[in-house]
Amino acid sequence: MDDPFRFADQMGPLKIVHIWRPQLALRAVVAIDNIDCGPAIGGVRMAPDVSAEEAFRLARAMTLKNAAAGLPHGGGKAVIFADPKMPAADKEAMIRAFATAMADLVDYIPGPDMGTDELAMGWVHDEIGRAVGLPREVGGIPLDEIGATGFGLAAAIDVAAGHIGLSLTGARVAVQGFGSVGQHAARFLGEKGAVLVGASDTHGTLTDDNGLDIGALITLKHEGGALRDYRRGQKRDGEAIIDIPCDIWIPAARPDVIHGGNVARLHAKIVAQGANIPCTQEAEADLARRGVLVLPDFIANAGGVICAAVEYHGGTEASAFAMIEEKIRANTKAVLERTTAGALPRTAAVNLAKDRVARAMRTRRWEH
Repeated sequence: MDDPFRFADQMGPLKIVHIWRPQLALRAVVAIDNIDCGPAIGGVRMAPDVSAEEAFRLARAMTLKNAAAGLPHGGGKAVIFADPKMPAADKEAMIRAFATAMADLVDYIPGPDMGTDELAMGWVHDEIGRAVGLPREVGGIPLDEIGATGFGLAAAIDVAAGHIGLSLTGARVAVQGFGSVGQHAARFLGEKGAVLVGASDTHGTLTDDNGLDIGALITLKHEGGALRDYRRGQKRDGEAIIDIPCDIWIPAARPDVIHGGNVARLHAKIVAQGANIPCTQEAEADLARRGVLVLPDFIANAGGVICAAVEYHGGTEASAFAMIEEKIRANTKAVLERTTAGALPRTAAVNLAKDRVARAMRTRRWEH
């Protein structure tokens, strides 16, 4: 960030730490935004084009997400500037070096994110003794494997659909980013009767007005294939996912994929943010003016961090699913009830989360 202080406010950031280990070409940033509710939890993202600004924006989203979910944790995020598809041995060496480099940042508990997974968190935990989203074999609840975020997203969509009178039976769904979150969200929505009519990955968009076979697509992806390898449906470029008319549109990939330049192409009744900060403020305002209900990221996609918190405090997979269902349904309902006509749901959600952080801040010393 050219000027890191331009993001500062009463909530944070507490620390932004840059890491450089030239012998491994390791370049990373850890952003700890706020710890008034407790030690920060947030994922470790690996991609060649991440940035310090992205780390902070995601850390702030985690502060709001954890506070809105009523978790005893603040928000943090880490980004590693690297290709996650590098050789496995090189990736392990880089993750382990990253872990040791941030070992002293004891207020930050890392978890999996885009480009990292349960195994990577196992490496982190092996080095410094703290991480969440661990493999089952070392006592973790593998939140990506069980689909914690997708499960919570489906719960939020169910509440929102009822709020606007939309039946999920036969509801048409499009998913931008058919990774772990997108796959599981499609799967859980499919179990509720919804129909997947479009999905995209880094290789392009796949569409079928009659519905795509969700199970077959998940199997294809797990076997290392791309959506374009699916034997049926229409193959289009990646941006085409925005143009698919649907009832529910789920962004589940990178930040700012919907912005002022393309928001007019999006036609849906609900936009459920499976990714963090996937829409710009301008885009969300445009969608609200058109009557599209946008479920804010830190409300709708909190299933993963709720699961991580349950794991961190010694809970079970069953208790994690129960807490995700309870908290996300309650918070989605609360946000929708607080959203006045013409206003953004995000405004109500931010006020809800900031109020909880402010109450926690009253119990802390001023240094926090």
